[in-house]
Amino acid sequence: MHVSICIVGFRNAPDLRECLEALAELDYPSFEVVICENGGPEAHAELQQTLPGVMPGGQPVTIILADGNLGYAGGVNACIRRSRTADAWWILNPDTRPDRESLRCLVDRFEEGDSDLVGGILLDEQGRVRSLGGRWRTWLARPETLEPRHVAGLEDHRQVEALLSYVSGASILVGRRFVDEVGMMREDYFLYCEEVEWALRGIKQGMRLGFAPDARVVHKQGTTTGAAVSVRQRPKLPIFLDERNKMLLTRDHYPGRLPIVAVALFAQILARFGRRGAWAQMAYALQGWSAGLMNRRGPPGWLQP
Repeated sequence: MHVSICIVGFRNAPDLRECLEALAELDYPSFEVVICENGGPEAHAELQQTLPGVMPGGQPVTIILADGNLGYAGGVNACIRRSRTADAWWILNPDTRPDRESLRCLVDRFEEGDSDLVGGILLDEQGRVRSLGGRWRTWLARPETLEPRHVAGLEDHRQVEALLSYVSGASILVGRRFVDEVGMMREDYFLYCEEVEWALRGIKQGMRLGFAPDARVVHKQGTTTGAAVSVRQRPKLPIFLDERNKMLLTRDHYPGRLPIVAVALFAQILARFGRRGAWAQMAYALQGWSAGLMNRRGPPGWLQP
């Protein structure tokens, strides 16, 4: 099975170099790498100058210059369109370092034939398990990260799969049937919640989520968007889009629950940011909440190119 590894970059060449160094060690050789650079011509030129055109194992590396900032979903879709002859696509964040056997384990789980979208384990840089995937709390419009404490053991992948309602967007192996029948990621979300919406849409159409416990990927998390800093230092973009897109996802999948969810999210915003004294961040969150309530989509009008 031939896999296209899809990575969306935004002016973060050092992360991409580290990621490709890890990919060069993979023990599964049938892959190509497609990178969509959302950060403009200068960032694209830097990638062309610093990244290899061919991996040490002979796998090609294609670097696309996006026509403006397409957002995460738009960048992923551009990578998939560039490699439509692949049998499956491994969507990876640029700030990840996959283990040597990670792709092989994802492919092995996929080839068992009872899953269409497969994830694994995300680790932090100290090697601690951060995520096994997630489940969506519909009445609160809140993602809940699955951790080892939620299951009796990681050896039986079915325990995790029984709880999953989405796979973490930092590492997703998606098959051709899923893409052909469900479609691409929703580009009007731009950033955040797009992987949750994609999985929920797939589940509604009979697609199945899989979990490969030996597919381990280190994820730095938030290096592109700035979301990795403390709450009171967090910039506007990730907060605004996170809150907006929770509302959009509810509107798209659970419209009858929108009035209750709107109240619940409003209360969560006040509590989460208020108790930390993060007043600017509370304002960003309320602006995102309001935009979602009014069904505003795509990149925010105030976003700098």
